[in-house]
Amino acid sequence: MDNLRILIADDHELIRRGVRNLLAAREGWNVIAEASNGLEAAEKIEQLQPDVAIVDFSMPLLDGSAVASRSTQCSPKTSVIVLTMHDSERIAYQVLQSGAKGFVLKSDADHNLIEAVSAVSRSEHFFTKTATNLLMRGILGKNGTEKTSAKTEPSLSAREEQVLCLLAEGTTSKEAAARLGISVRTVESHRIRINRKLGLDSIADLVRYAIRHGYAS
Repeated sequence: MDNLRILIADDHELIRRGVRNLLAAREGWNVIAEASNGLEAAEKIEQLQPDVAIVDFSMPLLDGSAVASRSTQCSPKTSVIVLTMHDSERIAYQVLQSGAKGFVLKSDADHNLIEAVSAVSRSEHFFTKTATNLLMRGILGKNGTEKTSAKTEPSLSAREEQVLCLLAEGTTSKEAAARLGISVRTVESHRIRINRKLGLDSIADLVRYAIRHGYAS
């Protein structure tokens, strides 16, 4: 598609500049806005309705998957590509569940970002080979067969994983609600469901679970 209107969101100005310079090589592709945090990105996507939004996964206030999830509601014609530096099966699956059309590791961006933007502008999905391998590792066991339910951890929704990560970082329910764009009551409901699903009794149990399973460090 020609005359693409693109938004870039990353909390590092150097990354935004690099992405902007990479896109500038394509005639008709116009970066119409930038954002330095997830909440700003979500607000500008709703306001400007860009064709494509390229968002970092790890941003303040809202992460990239939360931005993608909100965009599907407030700007359904915007195709979101999530960038990340984290080689993580959990993040790859979370991005897939969020409604993002593309997922590119920053280490692959020089070679794949242009192709990703072209693909999502045609309403196609684009996951780099590395990202696809991460997803397959999450879906399949080490022996290459599909994981059975008997060996699978209790399943958390993408939103529950976001709440788990924030609470494990020491974020209060009020702060988590502001970052995710939901109510405090909804955060508390998610926390109760997380504890019930995982068999946890306290915030200390939640933090230990998050660290043990890679949701927090």
